[in-house]
Amino acid sequence: MTSRPFPWSGFALALATATGLIILGLPTLPILLMLLVWAGSLWLVGGPPPPPVEKRKNGGISRENIGDLLEHSESPVIVIENGRVVIANLASRRLLGSHILGQDARMALRQPEAVSLLESGEDGVAIVRGLARRKDIWRINRQSLEGGLAIIEFVNKTAEADISRAHTDFVANASHELRTPLASILGYVETLREDIDDLDPKMGDKFLATIQREGLRLQQLISDLMSLSRIEAEKHDLPDDILDFGKLVDRAARDAAGDRAVRLNMDSHGDFSVGGDEQQLEQMVRNLVDNALKYGSEDQPVTVRLQPQGDKRVVLSVQDRGDGIAPEHLPHLTRRFYRTDPGRSRASGGTGLGLAIVKHIVERHRGKLAIDSTLGEGTRVKITLPLAE
Repeated sequence: MTSRPFPWSGFALALATATGLIILGLPTLPILLMLLVWAGSLWLVGGPPPPPVEKRKNGGISRENIGDLLEHSESPVIVIENGRVVIANLASRRLLGSHILGQDARMALRQPEAVSLLESGEDGVAIVRGLARRKDIWRINRQSLEGGLAIIEFVNKTAEADISRAHTDFVANASHELRTPLASILGYVETLREDIDDLDPKMGDKFLATIQREGLRLQQLISDLMSLSRIEAEKHDLPDDILDFGKLVDRAARDAAGDRAVRLNMDSHGDFSVGGDEQQLEQMVRNLVDNALKYGSEDQPVTVRLQPQGDKRVVLSVQDRGDGIAPEHLPHLTRRFYRTDPGRSRASGGTGLGLAIVKHIVERHRGKLAIDSTLGEGTRVKITLPLAE
C-alpha cells in the first residue's frame, strides 16, 4: 500500500486561521475542534484518486463467436480465411451443401463471376445465375473482416427477377390484346371514310357491326384488366360480409347464362353462408358459368353444383360437357391471356383473363381452385371456400 502525502500547505493555512481567531478572543475549544476537522478533511481530500475501472471487452467479432452470430441468419453466409471456407451457417449449408466447410471457396461456388470476386481479394458484389438451380439468380457480397477473414453473403434475387419478367410479359401481352381490336376498328373506320359515297349499305352495316363488336371486346378487356388490378390490390384484405352463397350462386349463374339459361342444371345440397365480397364472388361465378356455356357443347347442359366438404367448407363445381382440355394446358389456364385455342377464344369474345380473375378472387377468400378435364368428355372447375363461423 502506498503512503498518502499530507497536504502541509493547506494545514498551515488552517493553523494560521485558528491562531488568528484565538488572538481575537474567541473560545479556544471550538477553534481547536474546527482545526481538527479541517485537518482531517485535508487528509481525505489529498488522497490519490481511485484506480480507473478496467473496461470490459466489447465482444467484437472474432472467429470464435462469428459462427454463433450467423448460424440462424435467413441469408446464406460463409466466412473464408486464406480462400477456404471456415464458417458456413445453416442457410448456406442448405444452399451449397455441408461439404463446403474446409473447401476452397472457388470450388464451392464454381461460378466465374463469383470466382473473379474471390480472387480479387477486394470487397465487392457479383451477380451469378444457376448457383443452386438452373434459373435462380443470386447477388454475392464480399466484405473483409479483421484477422484476414472475409464474409460472403448470398442474396436471392430470383423472385424479384420473376416479378419483373412477369410484369414485362403482362405489359407486352396487354399491349397486344389492346392493339388487335384497335387495329380492326381503325381499319374499318378508315375504309368507311374513304368509300362512304360508293359503299353499299349492307357492306357499311357489316363494317359497323364489326366496329361495334371490336369496341365491345375492347371495353370488356379494359374492364377485366381493371377488375384484376383491383382484386390484386385487395388480396391481403379478408372480406368479412356474411353472404348466402346458395342464393348468390343461383343469381350469378342465371345472370351469366342469359338466354342460355335452359342449359343450366342447378344442384344444391344445403344452405351455405360464407364470408366474402359479394361483387367479386358473383364475378367469379359468372366467369365460370360463361366459360362453361361458351366452350361446352351447345346441345349439352352445364351443371352448377354446391355441396358441403366436411363441416367447415363448401364446394362449388361447374361442369361442362364439351371437347375438354389437353393435360399440358391445365397448369397454365389461370395465367393472364393464356388460351388453349386463341382463335376460338377471341371469336367467342374471350379476353384470356377470366380464369386469372377467378384465381385471384379465390385466393383472396382463402379458398382453393382445381381444374379437371378429360378430352372428349368436358371440364370441371371446383372451388372450395371456408364457411362463415
